[in-house]
Parts: sequence; C-alpha cells; structure tokens
Amino acid sequence: MMDKWLMGVDLGGTTTKLAIISKYGEIFHKWEIPTDISENGKYITTNIAKTIDEKLEELGMVKSQLLGIGMGAPGPVDGSNGSIYEAINLGWVDYPLKDLLEVETSLPAVVENDANLAALGEMWKGAGNGAKDLIAVTLGTGVGGGVIANGMLVQGASGAAGEIGHITVVPEGGAPCNCGKSGCLETVASATGIVRLANEALSTDAGHSILQQKINAGEPLSSRLLFACAAEGDLLSNEVINKVSFYLGMALSHTANALNPEKIVIGGGVSRAGEQLAAPVREAFERFAFKRVSKSTSISIATLGNDAGVIGAAWLVKKLYS
Repeated sequence: MMDKWLMGVDLGGTTTKLAIISKYGEIFHKWEIPTDISENGKYITTNIAKTIDEKLEELGMVKSQLLGIGMGAPGPVDGSNGSIYEAINLGWVDYPLKDLLEVETSLPAVVENDANLAALGEMWKGAGNGAKDLIAVTLGTGVGGGVIANGMLVQGASGAAGEIGHITVVPEGGAPCNCGKSGCLETVASATGIVRLANEALSTDAGHSILQQKINAGEPLSSRLLFACAAEGDLLSNEVINKVSFYLGMALSHTANALNPEKIVIGGGVSRAGEQLAAPVREAFERFAFKRVSKSTSISIATLGNDAGVIGAAWLVKKLYS
C-alpha cells in the first residue's frame, strides 16, 4: 500500500464529485463532472470510468497506482452485493452499481449510501475526530443520516439504518414527504423544508420583517437568507430557526437515546449557519435526551463540507482492500 492511492466518488443528483486520496486521508486531486441521469442513469458508471482514465493520464498516473474505488450513492444499499435497492431520483431499482463500477473501471469497488460515507469521512478526518460512536446528519435538499457504532457503520437489516430524515416529528397535520409519509424531519429541517416553514410564517406576517423586505427587494427566499436575516435580529426569521432547531434537536435526542453516541455531527448546506443553528439544536437536544446521554454527547458542525463523501469512500476502500 506504500504508493497506492484511494479513489473516492460521491454521486449527486446534479454533479458527481471525485477525488484521488492518500491512505492518510489527504486529498491529492479532486474534480467533478455533471451527473447524467438520462435513461435512468445508465451512463453514470461509464462517465465515471472515462473521467478517471482522463484524469490519470492528465496527472501522469497509471491505474495500477489505485488500490480501489469507493462510491457513495443516494438510497439504501444492499451491503451483500453493493447494489442500490432504490434511488428514486435516478430511476434505479435493484441496480447492480458495484458490479457495473468494477466492470467499467477495472478496479475493486465498494458502494455505500452517500450519507453513511459522509459520516465515515467526518469520523476519519473531520469533526468526528476518531470517535467510535457517532451520528452524522446532513441537512441539504433532504435530510440524510449515518450511524457509526463501535467504529463500524450500521447498515441495518435492509440497508436503511440512519434514515434520520424520516423520523416523524410532526405527528398530526405534517407536510407530505417524498418518502410517502407526512411530518418527517426532512419536511422541516431540510433546506426545502426550512423555506416552506418560512413561507408559512410570511403568510401571516404584516410585511414588517427584514426577511419580507429583502424578498420584496428581489432576493430569493432561501435558508441562507433566513439565517442572514436572523443574524440581523429579524424576529420572524429567528422564530423559524427556533422551530427547525426544536424538531432537529428532538429527533437527534431520540436517535441518541437509542445509540448513546460520543459525537453528533451536523453537515450539509444548511450547516453553514454554524453555531447559529448548533446552539438552539443543543438546547432542544438537552431538553429531550436522557440525562446521561445528554452529558456524554457533543454536538458540532461538520468540518469537511463537500469533501466528506469522497473521504468516507476512500476510508472504506482502505479498510476493505489494504
């Protein structure tokens, strides 16, 4: 393994991130390509293989220098064969991703859920800082989660462990979720859920809020704008953030009561709000968590950003093939 590199891939709905990573978790080179979801994503593995070949040639490297390839994909993964049970946005059902990836790239491959890989990345090189018991939650377009217990990724009986986004937090009258249920955490703590809550609050606002004034001036409503207005002291924006934090802190407390983690790491685009989000989440968490769990759990913001997935993928390659 002395001079072998690890190939990490993080498949997203619009872009696919790739990185060549050292056995110490340091990124040597990273890049991204558009994700071609046409014809139910049939070109995705071919495009990945092609861009890796082109990049190796550009860098003056050969494929034999790569130990293997790790890839994160949306949706639950069958741990026994690396196939995707279902990835709704890509049109994949029982899709043999690991097999196709190995055929196209001629590399040993490992496939895992993208949020699980982000958890592994944060454990290895990020805010998890080597914690063996860790929960990671990613707040993006949806809400994903990954659970690590005793240093091992928890996959569950059908690959669906860590689906924190689908914990019900609004049991009555909740908004419909993409999963088919209603009132899921994803409907109130994702970027899209936060915008929905903000719109609800604005519908009863007399137009005096800073948020409404900025929207009137032409700024599009987003979770980022909401946090910016809250920082300026906007009452309405702060009320929405408190509601989001309440639901997120409560859901995390339920998860933590079952798993007793050392660390909870919050990542994804919404986490860029930093302590503005983490502080009220901690407050709600402490309110609902079992006291002993609350005392032994730290909640922090993820530090790897968009690199978490590729670093987690590289960790799995190192673990399996070195």
